[in-house]
Amino acid sequence: MINPYTEDEHFEGVNYTETPLTKGEYENCTFRNCNFGGSELAEIIFSQCKFESCDFSMAKLRNTSFRDAKFKNCKHLGLRFDECSKMLLSFSFEGCVLNFSSFYKLKIKGTTFKECKLQEVEFREADLTNVNFHNCDLLSAAFENTILEGADFRTAYNYSLEPELNKMKKAKFSLAGVAGLLDKYKIVIE
Repeated sequence: MINPYTEDEHFEGVNYTETPLTKGEYENCTFRNCNFGGSELAEIIFSQCKFESCDFSMAKLRNTSFRDAKFKNCKHLGLRFDECSKMLLSFSFEGCVLNFSSFYKLKIKGTTFKECKLQEVEFREADLTNVNFHNCDLLSAAFENTILEGADFRTAYNYSLEPELNKMKKAKFSLAGVAGLLDKYKIVIE
């Protein structure tokens, strides 16, 4: 059976928890105010798609492909991005809530997270080279054996990471944010 190919379509207010999204490839499509919460999205390909104000919380992403996908004002609670297809994986996030999600061991170089909540997100062993955390809340986000070379934390906040456990050459921090690199020492900075 050949999976369908859908191009340049607009989907508005669809509840995919009631009517599952048809497996196939979606290219240059826009999904607005759609509910994917808890949905099975396995082996679906989203290429150059835009998602606006959608809920993906707890969706299943086994072998799901996101190729140059853009997420704006979406909810991604507890998503396992680490289960996505690694081939051509690329996305950007703006104004999204990604709390409790996992990017474990993913290579997502150059990804932009803009004004996102990334609380308790798993970034262990990921390659975050040149990732931009613009005005992001990284409370309790886990960084260990993570490649953070060239990553931009200048406007990020609530992060705590250990320079000894991560590759951080040319990573950017604001003077006020440097305290997040010293948390493990339990020192008082005034």
